[in-house]
Amino acid sequence: MEVVIVGAGIGGLTAALRLHREGIGCVVHEQSEQITELGVGINALPHAVKELAALGLLDSLDEIGIRTRDLRYAHRLGPVILRRPCGVDAGFAFPQFCLHRGRLQGVLLRAVRERLGADAVRTGHRLTGFAQDEGGVRAHFADRRGGTQVTVRGDVLVAADGIHSTARSVLFPAEGPPRWNGVMMWRGATDWPEFGGGRSMIVAGGTAAKLVVYPIAEGRSAGTKLTNWAICVQTGQPGAPPPKRQDWARAGDRAELARHVGRFRSPDVDHAGLVEATEEIFEFPMCDRDPLPAWSHGRVTLLGDAAHPMYPMGSNGAGQAILDATSLGGHLAQCSDPTEALRAYQDDRLPATGEVVLRNRRGGPENVIDEVERRAPNGFSRIEDVIDVAALEAVVAGYAQASGASQQQVNDPGR
Repeated sequence: MEVVIVGAGIGGLTAALRLHREGIGCVVHEQSEQITELGVGINALPHAVKELAALGLLDSLDEIGIRTRDLRYAHRLGPVILRRPCGVDAGFAFPQFCLHRGRLQGVLLRAVRERLGADAVRTGHRLTGFAQDEGGVRAHFADRRGGTQVTVRGDVLVAADGIHSTARSVLFPAEGPPRWNGVMMWRGATDWPEFGGGRSMIVAGGTAAKLVVYPIAEGRSAGTKLTNWAICVQTGQPGAPPPKRQDWARAGDRAELARHVGRFRSPDVDHAGLVEATEEIFEFPMCDRDPLPAWSHGRVTLLGDAAHPMYPMGSNGAGQAILDATSLGGHLAQCSDPTEALRAYQDDRLPATGEVVLRNRRGGPENVIDEVERRAPNGFSRIEDVIDVAALEAVVAGYAQASGASQQQVNDPGR
């Protein structure tokens, strides 16, 4: 069997490694002429780290990332709402990592080229269409270097080409643009004095105004970490057309961001100084798409953001793509009929990811912050005076179960 993969992001590259592990041939086609380590911070939860560890990448993750020890949900004015241990500190068999997205992509890319060969990832190939018959599928690419059309034949086409997926637009031509929830996100990362012991993550504030801060790598000097931050603010109406195309590399407007920095207080980190010290700031509207009725159409299927783009809540975007890759590889290895394998993959993954997409629209696990801020908009002294802490724990635990994040836990998370 030979698989054609479209997109050299985290999902596409993980799929290539998983297929190779199963003895299935594949080539990855990426529209960019060069794959550079772009982006800022992401989180890999234990259930996703388990799959990367199975590919022999755990040591590489330790080299580039930070093992997250705890997560603090806080009111936007500072008081802590809920503090939860993470990864092995929460009794999971595998750690949770905070990582630079581009560096993780780099680890995966190097592994693909080392294991599958230098020509296993072909850049400058933009998918323009595909056709399939009983014997296989033909994928058509525009070669950006030579200005020519290239046709590649395989047994299966896996489209991991992101929220603006060409393959998805072919399969669902009437779908339209991504759905914006009215929130604009600004992000960046820079070296900064570590806080909370250097392995803590802070999520402060709810849907209308949220600050997220966490370390993603060791800093260049002692006592510092490469620290990721994000500020998310409701600037439009949910469902309105997004003001800008979602692009992880779009430069942010510092003047617009400056109007919102003062909405937060953070006793653990000088977030205003952190933002000011960051050289490159990125911005994009927070978008997703409605869950699809199907991903697999004959010998063609979707994976990652092409299948289930979701709001970045609950640390699930990259993780769900990694789980997709594991499921896809397993079904293709176990079933001799590619179309049956792709249907089984879809039946395995579509319901779960659809649930996460819809839960993220409702605020994901960060619903705990929204509810507390609704009840105590000006802050509080004791969380017990505002809400039952057990109810907050139930919200977070329910989301973890729906997303599959609780599957690798071996001890009581509340210890």
